[in-house]
Amino acid sequence: MGDYVRQLPDSSVGLARRPGAAQRFHLDLQLLALLLALALFGLVVLYSASGQDMGAVIRQARFFAVGFVVMIVAAQISLQRFQRWGPLFYLGGVALLVAVDLAGVGAKGAQRWLSIGGFRFQPSEVMKLTVPMTVAWYLADRTLPPRFKYIAACLAIIALPAALILIQPDLGTALLIAASGLFVVFMAGISWRYIFGAALLAVASAWPVWMYGLKEYQQQRILTLLNPESDKLGAGWNIIQSKTAIGSGGWDGKGWLKGTQSQLDFLPESHTDFIIAVLAEEWGLRGVTMLMGLYLLILLRGFWIGLHAQTSYGRMMAGSLTLTFFVYIFVNMGMVAGLLPVVGVPLPLVSAGGTSVVTLMAGFGLLMAVSTEPRRVVR
Repeated sequence: MGDYVRQLPDSSVGLARRPGAAQRFHLDLQLLALLLALALFGLVVLYSASGQDMGAVIRQARFFAVGFVVMIVAAQISLQRFQRWGPLFYLGGVALLVAVDLAGVGAKGAQRWLSIGGFRFQPSEVMKLTVPMTVAWYLADRTLPPRFKYIAACLAIIALPAALILIQPDLGTALLIAASGLFVVFMAGISWRYIFGAALLAVASAWPVWMYGLKEYQQQRILTLLNPESDKLGAGWNIIQSKTAIGSGGWDGKGWLKGTQSQLDFLPESHTDFIIAVLAEEWGLRGVTMLMGLYLLILLRGFWIGLHAQTSYGRMMAGSLTLTFFVYIFVNMGMVAGLLPVVGVPLPLVSAGGTSVVTLMAGFGLLMAVSTEPRRVVR
């Protein structure tokens, strides 16, 4: 007598649970809730950091609205399409960077923007998403961990846009874009001997880069980091004022809209690069801890998505986007606290800025596409 197999008739297919709205629209509800909370928190902080300028808050809210729409649209696109489109986006982004160098809009000694039809945007922000997409596309169909010739090709893909951005000059963004591409190589399972070799090469090249690769003002930023008191009213002013604001906040802070460093304009770029100093002064360590808690939950969700990705492309993209988001946070907080040189990196989804917000939200849309990727059935 054969084994008895319990089996439902074919009509039972109709009993299957219907997918919810989140599944139909490919949304990761946990990540969406965290991003909404971060956006609202950022708008509250921006209102104070901008000198209670409601116009700046409304403008940033519009960017958030566009960003969330872009995120939802990006989440509907399959990973296969992202994988195919990566090289096209890359070539378009490089063309825009060349256009910036030839006919870009300058501000504060840097030429980083393009103006088309009265709309100004920063093409380098787009490359923070395009570079990892292209590197992941290149590695996805190759044997992993990658061999040296494949790693060399990835480095060339990363180096071209990074060099064009460095010319603008924008050292901070160039380093972030290079990091986003290198994270993809790392997620591909690169051998540790290559990592140690790269570290030794970085140490060996430190002096030549200092002498011939950095401009005078960039060297001054590093020297000021080591001793900000040497130029209190010049290069050291930003760090001194930000550390004063952070230290004066204590645990409870001075109260929302009651920060002296920010409200009396002692703190430079209080609504962009140094906005966390405003938060620390007015909300204290408690407010900073709340923000860091939100960031930590977003990072953990991103790593969870990468860990459960169905394809190597999805895993590399999710890991790279999450690690790049972490670097944004780490560099900005370290810069404002006087632990890293001032390189002009905004605090993600809190600092004022349009292109940065939309690009980050597009990245989270891609992350949601990875999260809701159809599960493979093993037979």
